[in-house]
Formats: sequence, C-alpha cells, structure tokens
Amino acid sequence: MDSAAEVSLDDPSPPRGGALEVFAVALRLGLTSFGGPIAHLGYFERAYVERRRWLSAEEYASLVGLCQLLPGPASSQVGFLIGLRRAGWPGAFAAWLGFTLPSAILMALFAGLSPHLSGPDAEALFHGLRLVAVAIVAQAVWSMGRKLCPDVRRTAIALAAASLLLLVAGPLLQLVALAAGAAAGAMLCRAADFPIAAPALPVGRRTAWVAAFAFAALLVGLPLAGRVAPHSPVAVMAIFYKAGALVFGGGHVVLPLLRDALVPTGWLTDGAFLSGYGAAQAVPGPLFTFAAYLGAELAPVGSGPGVRALWSVLALVFLFLPGLLASVAGLRLWGWFGRRAAARGALAGVNAAVVGVLGAALYDPIWTSAVLSPRDLAVAVVSFMLLERWRVPPIFIVVSCIAAALAMARLH
Repeated sequence: MDSAAEVSLDDPSPPRGGALEVFAVALRLGLTSFGGPIAHLGYFERAYVERRRWLSAEEYASLVGLCQLLPGPASSQVGFLIGLRRAGWPGAFAAWLGFTLPSAILMALFAGLSPHLSGPDAEALFHGLRLVAVAIVAQAVWSMGRKLCPDVRRTAIALAAASLLLLVAGPLLQLVALAAGAAAGAMLCRAADFPIAAPALPVGRRTAWVAAFAFAALLVGLPLAGRVAPHSPVAVMAIFYKAGALVFGGGHVVLPLLRDALVPTGWLTDGAFLSGYGAAQAVPGPLFTFAAYLGAELAPVGSGPGVRALWSVLALVFLFLPGLLASVAGLRLWGWFGRRAAARGALAGVNAAVVGVLGAALYDPIWTSAVLSPRDLAVAVVSFMLLERWRVPPIFIVVSCIAAALAMARLH
C-alpha cells in the first residue's frame, strides 16, 4: 500500500487543496453542526462528498466505518482524515482545528462564567443542565444498545459490564469491564459482521507505525509521569489522554471515564462535572470539547486567565490526541480486522461492554444526582421521548430542561 498515491509522511505527492480552504469549511461545520456524532457525519457527507466532491461516497463510507471501530470521536477522526486527503498534514490539522475551535471556546467561556452564577436561579440552571445529561445519556444508551447489542451474547456482555460497575467498588473497574468485554467477544462473537473495506486514503507503513508507537508510549508514559507530579499539568495530560484512548462507541462514553478519574479523586465535584456536561449539549461541534471546560475548572484556585487557558488547551488536545493517532495507525490495520474473526469478535465485545459502562454511569452518578423528585422524573422522561421518538435537536432539550427547572424552583 506504499504507493505514490498515498498521503503520508513517507509520501511527497502534492495535496489536492490548501489548508486554509480546509480550515474554512471545517470552521463552518464547527459553527453549525449540532446533534452529536451521527448528525455530524451527515453534515460531513453533505459538505465534503455531495457539495465539494473531495472524495466519493464509497471512500467516505469506508473512512466512517474505520473510525467507528477505533477509540476516539468518530466525527473528528473522519474530518481529520478528509483534511489529510485534501491538503496533506497541514490540512488534517486545519480540519481538526476548524471543527473543534468554536465549541471549545464556548465551553472555556462557560467555565469562566459558572463561578459567578449563584442564587436560586443559578441552582435551578445547573439542575436543569443535569436533567439534560439524564435525557441525552439515556438516549445514547438506548441507541447504542440497539446497534451494538443486537444479539443475546452481546447483550449479556453489556449487562455483565453494567453489573460489575454498579455492584463492585474499586479503581480501574471500567478498564476491567472493557478488557473482559474484549475477551468475551473474542470467544463468543466471532461471527460479528463489520462493513470492512479498504479505505481510499492509505497511510505509509512507517507513518502508521510511528502513530501506533506514539499512541502506546503516551498511554504508558503519561500516567507514570503524572504520578510523579500529581495535580499538575502533566497529570491532566495523563487523565485526558487515557480517557481519549479508551472511548469506544461515541463521545458520550467519555463521561464515565472522565468522571471516574476526576470526581472520586477530588479534582472536581459531581455538580460541576455534570453541569459542564449538560452545557456541552448546547454547543455545536464535537462533544469532546467538554474537555475545554474541565481543563479550565481543574486549574489551581486563583489562577489567572492565562493559566486557565493553558490547562483548558492541554485537556482538550490530550483528549483528542489518542483518537487521531489511532485513526492514522488504523488505516494500515483496517484490512487486518477483516481477515481475523477473533479481532472482529473482540471489537464487538468491547462495543457491547461500552454500552454497559455507559448504562451504569446513567444510573450513578447521572440519575442519582439529577432525578430528585417525581417532577424531575417527568422532565427526564419527556426529554428522552422528544429525543428518541421525535428527533428533537439537543439544543431544544437544553432550553426546555432549564426552563422546567426554573419553573419548578419557583413553584417549590
């Protein structure tokens, strides 16, 4: 696959467009793409395939299929690879930056604003955002469960993962659940069917190996460095990189991974964490920009704007980085999965376990911290139905949950 047509560090072939062109299109998408990763992929198809014809529908479907099986945010990975195809490595980074920047800025601004919100109305606002999280994550669990657990074996893996997390207390349980899901899938789900086809944008062997080595080296090295310097920028980099490396199945899965790393260890309160997650539903672009809010919130107390901005950028970059590295390395491994039943089964098992991990997080801490009365239950159920049955945009759910919480606070 190391041909003259490859777009890679090994390949001097000229790109087809410019990085500024890619950035302008990606920025427009970052400003207007509401609705989560599946919706984002629909926007991408219209922008990149139908309107500009930067790649064919078959090539686009192949990239989407690859990124949906890798850890990380699928829509951002697809955009990154499309930018790589269009304008080389500058185009890849321009595509990521343009799509990410608008929502990252909004989330960092929310982090700066939230400490100044106080009083009954502010409490109702944050409670409304926590109700948003209930509806959004419940809809994600339902949708992912139907797609990723289509048979008894994968449903059993999901239920086992959820039971483990809800019944047993201890560190690293989420990693144990994902690893057990992979092992069970390799044994029980070998017949799992994935739409595997060779992507139209190959990467040279050397580039793929460099990306794979960097992915693994950072996954091992950053946590070790973080232990030497706890509650430091290096520790933040380690937490967010590890979470980004383990996110299979969609951006919502990052919620339990980050919460488990930040809340029990005292970095952040559950209320602040879930309020930011709820606010992330109101902005366009990738859900991973939730990291920009978290990074600013994690900065030392009394830090100036520059320090808060630095922590925000570190959290953001290191949450996205493993998925981008995996997408580059995965281009060379894509065909390998198609030839090995055990590998396909392991991926199916991991995806099923992800449903269980997210389902456990839906109950604790999301449900237990947000649904405190029958009225809260009614708001959460109606919001879920609006999302699932009537496909109402998430921004409407954010507004309606906040309005309901404010109304309930006044009637209390």
